Amino acid sequence: MIDRLQALEDRYNKLSDLLCDPEIASDPKKLRDYGKEQSDLEETVNVFREYKEVVQGLADAKSMLGEKLDDEMRDLVKMEIDELSEREEDLQARMTILLLPKDPLDEKNVIVEIRGAAGGDEAALFAGDLFKMYTAYAERQGWKTETVEASYTELGGFREVVFQIIGKGAYSKLKFESGAHRVQRVPTTDSGGRIHTSTATVAVLPEAEDVEVEIHDKDLRVDTFCSSGPGGQSVNTTQSAVRITHVPTGVSVSCQDEKSQIKNKERAMKVLRARLFEIELKKQQEAAASARKSAVGTGDRSERIRTYNFPQSRVTDHRIGLTLHKLDYILAGDLDEIINTLIQVERTDALKAQNEEE
Repeated sequence: MIDRLQALEDRYNKLSDLLCDPEIASDPKKLRDYGKEQSDLEETVNVFREYKEVVQGLADAKSMLGEKLDDEMRDLVKMEIDELSEREEDLQARMTILLLPKDPLDEKNVIVEIRGAAGGDEAALFAGDLFKMYTAYAERQGWKTETVEASYTELGGFREVVFQIIGKGAYSKLKFESGAHRVQRVPTTDSGGRIHTSTATVAVLPEAEDVEVEIHDKDLRVDTFCSSGPGGQSVNTTQSAVRITHVPTGVSVSCQDEKSQIKNKERAMKVLRARLFEIELKKQQEAAASARKSAVGTGDRSERIRTYNFPQSRVTDHRIGLTLHKLDYILAGDLDEIINTLIQVERTDALKAQNEEE
């Protein structure tokens, strides 16, 4: 492990030299690629450098025990050795995690699709709650959101809402959100005060680049229509809304959020590309039948992953058995505890799988 880490530090230092090279500085592509590579290595290199400092400090402290020391100084040195030894173990564990193979999709922007499922109007209202939750979380992360398509209900919920989240590492944190989300609460439409159970599905798709998904113009059917808002009301009278259908797969995407037909088409193509990319990814994952299933699940939108219980202000993630009694905070975008726990479980699973293979 140390040899691998030293090689990464050497590469990091080499990249620093390259980024200062005038020839590289005049080449935008190389400058961008080298900058990204160095950024990806930075956390690992910093942890490794701290580890080397701790190891050196530990060696120095142990050598002091061989010298003539009074009892008070000897106790202080032993205390320092204990602290450094504990820190050394923590850093070793962290370096092991950092050396695990990274998901190549983690740094991508995402397309999020939320649909009301079982529960009629209440499911659509809950889909609206989830939309607000994710956009609030994105804002906390400093990410940007753009709505692509929204189908409203009379009560203000969403039959379906599709939006893009743009930000570094968006997929690494949101990829665990795909699945069926269940809500238990008393609907505003129920005069009897009975608790209803409804569901909404979430799909988080990594944004695909042109080079990752090849789409031929001859395979596309493009239709234009007038955009509409809540209750079917007309937003404008021009044919600005766009529907693109990929004929070979039947995948169809609509976009009407922008007033410009060109911008709507660009956004619709992003979603279409992401959906086709997801189809290809699932084929690859199914082909790798020997791959170990993670505790965080498959990411299939039919898999029930979380329950939001309003009477008890409780949120439970069923995949990892995590229950938090802070529903209001979570719906306001405070998802860090849930997402960080899911990330930790994924890393633990990956480490266990790696040890089994070795």
